[in-house]
Order: sequence, then C-alpha cells, then structure tokens
Amino acid sequence: MLYLRESLGNHTDDQIAMQLYQKLKSNRYTDELAFCENLTDPELTYLNQLLEHEMDYATQANDATRLVQLNGIYEILL
Repeated sequence: MLYLRESLGNHTDDQIAMQLYQKLKSNRYTDELAFCENLTDPELTYLNQLLEHEMDYATQANDATRLVQLNGIYEILL
C-alpha cells in the first residue's frame, strides 16, 4: 500500500486525503481489504476518484507496478 500512501501524501491539502493518509500511517492493516473495510462512505468516494486519477497517471507513465497495486485497491472498492 506504499503507492497509495504516496498518492495520498501528494494530496494532503484535502481534508479527506489527509484523514486517509493518517489512517494508513497510524494503523497496521494486514492487507488492502482490512484498510478498505475501515473507510467511511465519504472516504470511499474520495479514494475511488483518487485511484482513477492515479491509475491514469500510472498508465501514462508506463508504471506497471504502480498500476497493478493501485488497481488492486480500486477493485476492492468496487
């Protein structure tokens, strides 16, 4: 979940992004599912939108590793 944490860290000017960043930083989630199960509805909505943007960026940058990891979280949210 390092790529997710990095992505959220780039958006800490947004309150929800900061909440999500702090959740990742302060909790030791066993996996992506455990993290996603701990999200509020507004956090889920925000993260869904952020991941779409970040996956587009990863595709344009030809960063397959980033894309796969972010997509894994995105699929859990669906």
